[in-house]
Amino acid sequence: MRNINSEIIVVDNNSTDGSQTFFEEKTGEIIFIYNKTNEGFSKANNRALKIARGEYILFLNPDTIVPEDCFEKCISFINSHQNNCALGIKMLDGAGNFLKESKRAFPSPITSLYKLSGLARRFPHSIIFAKYYLGNLDENENQEVDVLAGAFMMIPRKILNIVGGFDEDFFMYGEDIDLSFRIQKAGFKNIYFAESSIIHFKGESTKKGSLNYVKMFYKAMSIFVKKHYGNTKAGFFLLLIDIAIFLRAAFAAISGFLKSVFLPVKKAFINLLNLKKNRFIRNDKKYIVVAGTEEEFSNAIQLLKKAGRGKNVSGRIETGEINSTKSLGNFDELKNILQAHSVKEIIFCEGKLSFKKIIDTLSHVPHSVSIKYFANGSHSIVGSDDKDIAGEFISNEEAVI
Repeated sequence: MRNINSEIIVVDNNSTDGSQTFFEEKTGEIIFIYNKTNEGFSKANNRALKIARGEYILFLNPDTIVPEDCFEKCISFINSHQNNCALGIKMLDGAGNFLKESKRAFPSPITSLYKLSGLARRFPHSIIFAKYYLGNLDENENQEVDVLAGAFMMIPRKILNIVGGFDEDFFMYGEDIDLSFRIQKAGFKNIYFAESSIIHFKGESTKKGSLNYVKMFYKAMSIFVKKHYGNTKAGFFLLLIDIAIFLRAAFAAISGFLKSVFLPVKKAFINLLNLKKNRFIRNDKKYIVVAGTEEEFSNAIQLLKKAGRGKNVSGRIETGEINSTKSLGNFDELKNILQAHSVKEIIFCEGKLSFKKIIDTLSHVPHSVSIKYFANGSHSIVGSDDKDIAGEFISNEEAVI
């Protein structure tokens, strides 16, 4: 926000982790709204919208990391289109993988069936089976799309004045689809913006592969279809969703049975392989590297020691010119360093390194290397290797690994 005349509004949906006490000491100019109950995504965002004064409104999830030039790029793009479009963004998970929900089509009975039955996942670039995620469109190019993800929606005030905020009938899921539909129906465009990328950790609420998620998705889609497509289409839609839920439940039952039979055999086989490998490979457990200044490295080490992992650090990667004999090399040599030292985990320290540079570098990190982030002035190291499960953190207070 450094070069933008702006305000930040944070809505807390009755969290129980001491957030209010923690942030009251650090609020500065940030506006906080503390709800006494979990009101859901739509209602909470609408509370903030009522008091927001900006010409552009950004709805942003808390489990995100945003590069420093992102907002300026987005505002410039919208402004160049006379404020007649709303903007979504290219999203990456914590490991740097593209999140396909960054761009979506409006749900129809058949596209929802393809999604929930797993066909969209099996044919990710098909113009037919992957239509829900517009898998046929290039993720690296700006595109006009139907749906913007609720994790990052930048909308000009003038559009929201016409279409209104989120429909509060949606508690979780579907509210972004509904708002995107109303934006398009009012004659404006929804744009997928690929000229900047954010990290969206995901997996911090409902597991996407779970039956519970399918049911929540079902409920949200049924509200959307009844509202916009009428009762006739809604009946057919709900029938197909029921079929998809049955197929997902049957698949989960079969998968669970197969795992119970074959998982013990697989574990025994892996243990046997590891025993053979250990005869020839020395494992000194030094597999973590930290990219940051000496001060940032020291702060990260302190947190790692609290988690009992301080001895696992191989060394530090310089963020500028090499000025220490103890460093493993320069940040520009990152890929070679990770390979040469058989690194299993890297911690990026934001400070001397910008979030923009860190995000731009993620594609150079091998998939076998776990990624974590240590923000300047924060008290925790965070990361998430899988978009479908909760991530992990190390903080001054505790560590969850």
